[in-house]
This record gives sequence, C-alpha cells and structure tokens, in this order.
Amino acid sequence: MQKKHSESYIILLCLSFLYWNTVWGCEQFGSFNMPSMFKRGDIMIGGIFPVFLKEVIRTSTYERECVQQKQPAPITTTFHRFDLRSFRWTQVMIFSIEEINQDPTLLPNISLGYRILSSCASPTSALRAALTLASGVEEISSTSPCPPAISALIAESGSSQSLAVAGTFGSFQLPIISYFSSCACLSNRVKYPTFFRTVSSDYFQAKALAALIKRFGWEWIGVIQSDNDYGRSGILAFSEEVKKLGVCIAFVGKILRTYNIEKILNVVEIIKQSTVKVILAFVPEGDFYPLMTEIVKQNITGIQWLSTDAWITAPRPSTPEMYQAFGGALGFVGRKMAMPNLQPFLTSISPYKDPSAPCLNISDIQPKPVRNNANKIHSKVFVIDHLQSIKFTNQFGDQVFFDKNGDPPAYYDIINWQLINRQVQHVTIGHFASDANGAYELSIQAENIMWRTGNMVPTSLCSNVCPVGTRKAQIKGKPTCCFDCIPCADGTIANSTGNLDIYQKISLKCITFHNYDFNLFVSLLGASLSLATMMIFIRYRETPVIKASNSELSCFLLFSLLLCFLCPLTFLGRPTVWTCMLRQTTFGVTFALCISSVLGKTIVVVTAFKATFPGNNAAIKFGPAQQRIIVCSCTVIQILICILWLKLNPPFPDMVFKYSHKKIVLECNPGSEAAFYVVLGYIGLLAVICLVLAFLARKLPDNFNEAKFITFSMLIFCSVWITFIPAYISSPGKFTVAVETFAILSSAFSLLICIFVPKCYIILIKPEKNTKRHSNILQRTPSLPPSKKIVFHMPIGELNL
Repeated sequence: MQKKHSESYIILLCLSFLYWNTVWGCEQFGSFNMPSMFKRGDIMIGGIFPVFLKEVIRTSTYERECVQQKQPAPITTTFHRFDLRSFRWTQVMIFSIEEINQDPTLLPNISLGYRILSSCASPTSALRAALTLASGVEEISSTSPCPPAISALIAESGSSQSLAVAGTFGSFQLPIISYFSSCACLSNRVKYPTFFRTVSSDYFQAKALAALIKRFGWEWIGVIQSDNDYGRSGILAFSEEVKKLGVCIAFVGKILRTYNIEKILNVVEIIKQSTVKVILAFVPEGDFYPLMTEIVKQNITGIQWLSTDAWITAPRPSTPEMYQAFGGALGFVGRKMAMPNLQPFLTSISPYKDPSAPCLNISDIQPKPVRNNANKIHSKVFVIDHLQSIKFTNQFGDQVFFDKNGDPPAYYDIINWQLINRQVQHVTIGHFASDANGAYELSIQAENIMWRTGNMVPTSLCSNVCPVGTRKAQIKGKPTCCFDCIPCADGTIANSTGNLDIYQKISLKCITFHNYDFNLFVSLLGASLSLATMMIFIRYRETPVIKASNSELSCFLLFSLLLCFLCPLTFLGRPTVWTCMLRQTTFGVTFALCISSVLGKTIVVVTAFKATFPGNNAAIKFGPAQQRIIVCSCTVIQILICILWLKLNPPFPDMVFKYSHKKIVLECNPGSEAAFYVVLGYIGLLAVICLVLAFLARKLPDNFNEAKFITFSMLIFCSVWITFIPAYISSPGKFTVAVETFAILSSAFSLLICIFVPKCYIILIKPEKNTKRHSNILQRTPSLPPSKKIVFHMPIGELNL
C-alpha cells in the first residue's frame, strides 16, 4: 500500500512540474528557420502560403554540439521549388493590408502589420509555421503564459494544412480565415469553431459538378482524387449528389504529389482500360500535374475532363502540349473580379529594388511569450462573433456574409479550355450561384463550349440504350448503369426513357370482358318463351288445365323466370360500378322470387293431397293470401341480404392481370365473397326445401303429376348449382362470368321446360285433354286399402291450386 502511495506521489509531482513549465511559463526548445515577410504594426496578422513546395530539414546532434553548449539543437532548413502563383497570393494580402492602412476611415490611428511564412504545401510545415507565428518574436519570460501573439491568421491554401492549423488553434479563439481551402469537412463548427473562408465549400462545388453532369446527360464517369482530406471529403460529397441522379462512378483513382511513378502509372492504366469518356479530377494542380504529364506522354485522348477550382485556371498545365489531352476541359472557379490598383502593385515588385523584401529571414528573431490577458481573449471572441454575423456589399456589388458554418455563398464561373492563337485560354461559358437558402442556379451557354470531340456533346454510357423490343437486365457485380439488353417478355415493351430506375414492363394487353353474342341470343330466347307462355296462360286462363295448376302462382313463376332470363344481360358489356352491383343483386332477388313461387306451388300440392280424411279443411285454409305471404316473405329475406351486401362491401369493377400476358380482364369483383355465397346459399336452401316437399308428394294420382314435374325440375336446378360452385372457383378471368350465366340460363330453362311445357302441350296440341274430366281427380288412390279409399269430387280448380 505504501509503495502505491509513493508511486502516485511521484506521478503528481511530475505532472505539477510539467504544468508549471508549460502553463505558467514558456521555455524555448528550438526555433524554426523559415523564410518570411514581416512588417510591424499595432495589430499583427499572420499569413501562411505555400510559396515553396519542398523543404529539406537538418537537425544537429545533441552529443557534439548542443550538449556541450547547453543550448537547444538548431534546425537548419533549405527550401526549393519557388511557386510564383502562391507568391502572388502573398502580395495580394500585403496589398490589402496596405489599402486598409492608407484609408483613414477604416482603422484611424491604428496600423496593421503582417508576418507571412511558407508552408511548403505540407500539413506538418503549415503547423510549424502557425506555431512560429503564434509564439511571437521577443525574448521569452519564464513567468508568462503563451497565447498566440497574432490577432488573426490568414491560412491556408490546402485543406489538409488548414485542418491541422484550425484544429490546433481553434481552442485559442484565434480567427483563422482561409483563402483556398474548400474541403466540406472544415464546415464542422464543433471541431473548427473559429475557421472561416472566403472560398466556397466543396459541398457547393459537388452540387455544381453534379448539376453539370446532369445537364449533359453523362451517366458513366471516372474520378481522380487527391489521397488526402481535400480529395476524400470532396468525392464523398460528390458521390452523394450524383447518386441521387442515377450516375455511376466507374473507378476512383488516387494520386498525391509525393507518390512515386509506379502509383501514377497504375492510375494511368486504370484510365486506359476503362470505357468512361468523362473523368472528374478532384485534385489540386500540384498533385495532378505529374499524372497530366504521363497522360500526355502516353497520348491518351478522347476524354472529356472535368475540374474543380483547384487546377482549371492554373498556369503551369495551361499549355498547348497539355491541350492535346486535356483540351475542352470544363471546370469551376471562383468568380473573377478586377481589383483596382492591384496590377500596378504586382508589376512594381522587383528583387533589384529590395533583394531582401520577398524573403526576410527571422532566424535571428527569438520567439516571445505574450501574457495571458483576459482583454485579448475577449477581443478575439468579439471578432469571431462579428465575423459570424457580418453581412455587407463589397465594391463589386456582391453580398459578403458567412453562414452558420463559416462558409461564404457559392459563386462560380464555368471555365472551358480553348486553344486560341496557339494559347490555352480559360473561356467563361456559364455561371453557378447559390443563395442563403441553399437553392442554386446553373446557367450555361452550351453553344460556346469547345468540346474535345468537336462541336458535339460527348456521351458517356456504360451500356447503350436498349433498342425496341428489348429490356435492361442488370449485370451481376457491376453498377446499375451497366446492363445487357435482352428480349422483352411476351406482351411487354421497354420504357422509351431507358432509365433503369423508372424502367417498367408496359403491357400491350388489350382489355377484355364478357361480351358473348350467344348468351344474348339465349337470354332473349328464354325471355321470349317465358313471355309467350305467360300470354298462353292468360289467353287460356279459364280452361281446366290452367285452373288446376293455380294460375296466380304460375304467373308469379313465369314473371320471375322472365327476369331470370333477362338477368344475364347485366353480365354483358364493360363492367361499371352500377352494372356490377346490379348483376349480382338482380340474380339473387329474381331466383329467390322464382324458387319462392315454386315453393308455394309445392306446399299447395302437398297440403291438398296429404289430407287423409274427407272434409279436412287444411287445403282450403291454405288459400291465395297465404300463398302470397310465402312468396313475398321468402323474397324479402333475399332483398335484405342484398341490401346489406351493397351497404357493407358492394361489388366493383376490377382489372385483373394475372390470367394472361396479353390481355387485361375487366371483371366485377364481388367485394365480399362471403356475401355472394350467402345469396347463393339462400337460393339453394329454398331449392332443397322444394325438392324435399316435391319428393314427399311423388305418389300423387297419375292424373295430377304436378309434384313429379316440380321434383324433376328441382333435381336439375340443384345439380346445376352444385356443379356451378367448383366450376366458378376454378374458372379464370371472364370464364367465371360465362359459368355463372350458363348456370342461370340452364336452371331457368329447366324450370320453364319441366313445369310449363307439359301444360302448353295439352293446351295447344292436345286440347281434347283440356277438360274437367281429365282435370278432376276421380281415380282412387291405388296405394290405399279398400276400406280407406278416398274419392274427391271437387274440381282441382276450386282448390285454387
């Protein structure tokens, strides 16, 4: 336990010592020998630019030099590859500061100074330069804290460099304003709360590039990106945008200026083997130039290149030699504005006037600590809040503001590489602009574009549009833009747009429905026969045969049969809402009326001839009133069932595709299958009751064989509807309608023929049998014993049968 306490004590002692030396005082461990431009002022502004592109660092060993002298190891650095474009950026910063100092209304009695260092386009060097600027230039006080000595920092061109600087100094509330870092990742206000920029975010540039690709209908593109934060973040935003448009990315090649020739050749080989005709290069000019040189060397032409603002206007690649492979390139760049008095300032720079001016050496100037003053921190927080809410119109008429992420609005010119007078010119052929609400506008003068393929817009498709009669078939393992064209299925064609997302099989199916002329003929024939029979019964209503068969119920039955024969007419023609509701309800009600009439006749027959004693009044009591009640009550029940059906879930017209590839069947959906079978079941129940009663009356006297005819007709009726149910269920499409109409007509004909044809035969062909002698039942019933023989001396007509 004591050992653990002693270890904890030692750790706390070490931490306390470290805290004392790092927080309450700054001890210089070394100095960076970095070329700089310096001018003293009341307010100092730092600047970091990639003026040199390469540095070589040498550190002396402690054993031979530093240990003996007890001094920090000196670091000697040599710089190479002077970049004129970046040097011009430094002069613009100096020019802007001089303009402010010379204007007495902007900062009266206050002068701005600057200290500018080179980052060599490296995150490590950029961070060293930022630390050098932040540490100051005076002697270090051992009792002073170490906040940055500058009030603001103008840095950096590369996004990776800005990420390193902004991530380090964000906690110091130091405003950092970038002039060229466009990575969308820098918009994260949690990680980089004090970062601002005057260049638009790659988020907007990704939208602009996607809008350009959509404008010219390119669906199959390649991508070259920098293998750093700028390239990864930019391509991520770009991929999300083009994915919404259905554009496929064939490959993503990665390059960096520090890559060896083997990696560059690998990217070249990817380009050569790919079928894409449009490639986006999301890389800075320094990273892209080695690849451009190799592409020109291998004579890779015929590609439409797209560019970001990182290289489209760079002077080094804008040569006639590069134009051989990159001619007609399209890209976006910040809006070009002419700054008054800038050109004379730039042209007045000369190393002969002041040889030490461009690259003053501050190796002799030792860093100084600055006291941790609350007023300075408050001032920086105020400046950051002011930058966040700033909004004004500059001298060029553009609105200047920063959104909630510290980004300015997007204003891009669309640049086209054109060869004019043997010189590569950056011709503006359009614009892209966004507003504070996130909306954007793309404007292009397509007729002014000089394409690599001439005046025709190049195409870039993985697979050509499928011809007529074929459809797209996705190739396994490849993007959606790549497909094979296979013949369309029977009865279908491909959508003319050719877009895979909206491709559908569009049917050439013709709409069909039940429309048989034969059914119309049979229905009208049956209705005509029913009407003719009714006229015969009316004409011969006073004859014994008509009276004996109960003329009132016979007329009810004939009327219901007439409706049954007309019912199939509602099944013909194109189904509508009204016809669908009418056909099933009409079928149910008419057959209920029909079977109810047959039931009434059967009950009358059974009641009349089952009386076993003379003088039995059972038949007399079952008179016309009771017969009407039987018919009406049985029919009303069916009507109530149909009303509930129509109220709860009525039939409706429906288009059915599953039966045929070539036809769409338009049929009536019953709405409720249960209601349909309830209607059918009720009719079946009435038919079964009639059959049972008629069967019980089958041994009536031979002269009166009404019960036998009813029994025979009910047998046919029941057999028809029993076979109807499986046939109805198994019949596809419009054949279900044909099965139902067949059942209706056949059952109606069975009733008409079995019950009424024998009577019409006697009336029209055998009138000699149409007498009271044949109509009265004078014959004894042979089945009864002699002691119980019963003789009826009453005409059948008087029973009102």
